[in-house]
Amino acid sequence: MRPLSVAIVGATGMIGQEFIRVLEQHRFPLGQVQLFSSDRTAGKKLFVNHKEVDVQEVSSRSFEHVDLAFFAPGAEVSRHFSPIAAKAGAVVIDTSSAFRMEPWVPLVIPEVNPQDLKDHKGIIANPDSSTIQMVAALYPLHKINPLRRIIVSTYQSVSGGTGSAAMEELTIQTKQILEGRSTTPHAYPHQIAFNVLPEIDVFLYNGYTKEEWKMMEETRKIMHTPELGVSATCVRVPVYICHSESITVEFTNPITPEDAKKVLSQSPGIRLLDDPDISLYPMPWSVAGTDEVCVGRIRRDVSHPNALVMWVVADNIRKGAALNAVQIAEILLLKGWMKVA
Repeated sequence: MRPLSVAIVGATGMIGQEFIRVLEQHRFPLGQVQLFSSDRTAGKKLFVNHKEVDVQEVSSRSFEHVDLAFFAPGAEVSRHFSPIAAKAGAVVIDTSSAFRMEPWVPLVIPEVNPQDLKDHKGIIANPDSSTIQMVAALYPLHKINPLRRIIVSTYQSVSGGTGSAAMEELTIQTKQILEGRSTTPHAYPHQIAFNVLPEIDVFLYNGYTKEEWKMMEETRKIMHTPELGVSATCVRVPVYICHSESITVEFTNPITPEDAKKVLSQSPGIRLLDDPDISLYPMPWSVAGTDEVCVGRIRRDVSHPNALVMWVVADNIRKGAALNAVQIAEILLLKGWMKVA
């Protein structure tokens, strides 16, 4: 396999730098690697496979002779430059929300719907990080017992969406409060240290936030289940890395926790951590930096005979963004689907 010319847009951000780590760890067939960012961070230098690479300002001419472009900027930048990159001949894998709900753009979790990649038109979307871990955990069960309804509450880290600036703010606020000083929020409407915020992204006309609505719509698109009932409440918590989710899921037929554990223990990309007797369950501090979607506390929902409750944790920067995108690229190469249909 010939090495690919790869571009990373948003290379200086948390997800962009995680792209570099994952590509190196997976021994992806990298040829020339070009790193791009906004004018604010252009000029920095990053290492790729032990070689120093200059970060350039992204422009409409950045994608000539690029085979594969990973995008990790904001949605506005992706919306402008992704079509330019695709038109230049690159296959774009975009981690922003810019194209996720476009009917012609595949929205893919490799363990769930890799077949959707086959007829891509040059742009492929990475789902929202909170959606990825929920659907990855539920889809193996859906295959043996179709889902009817999902109710999810998320506990999302500050690195999700607001990145390093919010992580720094959490550190500063924690220090200020412990020293008895006042604090002023910038990344969020209220302080995040020692607090939880039931507001991620903007509120919509129906009382849900945009983040909650994204989870609901993306889940149905990925699973090809337009009638599936989904309701989400998304909450920001003072954790640096990893999203956690409490999920209640109703199935078509009864299912036991034991059956669910057996299925999940044999499912790719899933790690079962479930032993209440020794307080074994997934937690952000132990899951951060790992590849798997971790599932625990699987139990019957005592309010419904066909429902289970579970706890799901995953690294939102890794599996929730960079790793998922690299896995998409690996499938494209393996199947010979790099060419635009």
